Amino acid sequence: MDSWEKITSLTYSQIKELQNQHLHSFINTHVYPFSPYYQKLFDDNKIDPRKIRTREDLKHIPFISKSDLISKDNPQKFKDFILQPDREKIGRHWPKSQLLIRAAQSMLQGQRLEDDLAKEYRPIFMTFTTGTTNAPVAFMYSRYDLDNLYVSGARMVELFDIKGDERIMNLFPFAPHLAFWQTFFGAIEAGVFALSTGGGKVMGTEGNLTALMRIKPSAILGVPSYIYHLIRFAQEKGHDLSFIKKIVLGAAKVTPAYKQKLSDMLSAQGAQNVSIFGTYGFTEARTAWAECPAENHLSSGYHLYPDKEILEIIDPATGEVKNEGEDGELVYTSLDSRASVVLRYRTGDFVKGGITHEPCPYCGRHTLRLSSDITRLSDNKDIQLSKVKGTLVNLSHFAEVLNEIQQVDEWQLEIRKHKNDPYEVDEMVVYVTAQAAANQSTLGQVIKDKLTGATEVAPNEIKFITLDEMVKRLELETANKEKRIIDIRPKV
Repeated sequence: MDSWEKITSLTYSQIKELQNQHLHSFINTHVYPFSPYYQKLFDDNKIDPRKIRTREDLKHIPFISKSDLISKDNPQKFKDFILQPDREKIGRHWPKSQLLIRAAQSMLQGQRLEDDLAKEYRPIFMTFTTGTTNAPVAFMYSRYDLDNLYVSGARMVELFDIKGDERIMNLFPFAPHLAFWQTFFGAIEAGVFALSTGGGKVMGTEGNLTALMRIKPSAILGVPSYIYHLIRFAQEKGHDLSFIKKIVLGAAKVTPAYKQKLSDMLSAQGAQNVSIFGTYGFTEARTAWAECPAENHLSSGYHLYPDKEILEIIDPATGEVKNEGEDGELVYTSLDSRASVVLRYRTGDFVKGGITHEPCPYCGRHTLRLSSDITRLSDNKDIQLSKVKGTLVNLSHFAEVLNEIQQVDEWQLEIRKHKNDPYEVDEMVVYVTAQAAANQSTLGQVIKDKLTGATEVAPNEIKFITLDEMVKRLELETANKEKRIIDIRPKV
């Protein structure tokens, strides 16, 4: 495996050549021979795996999406995406030269071929999608895949410029989800001390604050809403947080307005010039990508790992591959996986600004970078504002507006039916916890005006509630993800 330093210094043409080599080898050595799903997909579509030689050849492979990974009739469908090698398949698909190399490696290591294959391919670890928009899907890791999780985590620690003598506090929820384990394994690989508390669900906010003040970490990592909640709690207790130098956020979109809001709160508690980083990842990739240091109102974009994956940006309507810097849906193809493997996986995430291959203006690295302006296509909901027709509303716009209003401490958006009648019109209610000095009447009008101006949709009602009530509604201390936008409309 090439070093991270070498990879980040490659030219764009060298990156393309590296990816072409990896793609051809990966599909012909691992995917087509051993994947039940992709062998059938290739055969049904008369795709010769030997002819997939470049990134441009990916166009011959059909897209898949989360719906292909799940089935009501077959709950075990996810297993079709797990590589399943055996002696017969290896003998049929691998060239003699490769068989000889593998046999020699096994002899030198003093183990049988079956043992060697088991170590590389056998699923030994599992994470799940969070099930926000669909049923949770299991994704399996072999020992090889766990090694990759160590590697990507260490790369992120380097991007954050966290040194070996610093301390990390991992506040991601303890669960079989990517964020917690990416942080856990990354800190180990980077050789950095880390306390993984499991978030509010495990230790509670009081327990997390006690641990925070005891170990005084320079970097804390977690979900944006819970980090904000913990820092606010520390502020109420009057704690000095001057030891915090870096905040790393994941599992939710991080806007410049949110970064500024958090930065102002930290500054009031003695933490000056804190670097706040966003990260992005998803279960099917079994990895996460990160920003490098930049001013909080800017984003470097997420630095990608061109030796591990190919990311495409496509037109979500036509499937056409977009050019550098163009908007579109993100599609993921693995180049270096063993247990669960997906090719041309449509993420359902819309990226404004797409991908760039220009060197990073902040750290100088040459890796491809993904724009951080990402929203879920599923955030576009059909809202029936009248009994005549519906209006497609991008709910992420509501989040952006409400996060930017300084006097809004916390919020929740609820979509419901008038009188809970499934045939009535939709209503949108915004629950708000205002900062102490805010005038609720004035703030309510500001919220209505800003939401109407940005989304062309006015909320039916704005309800001001206490912080304790809001914490319970959002489930900040009990759920793996906060319930920020909820749709309680009855199904017809």
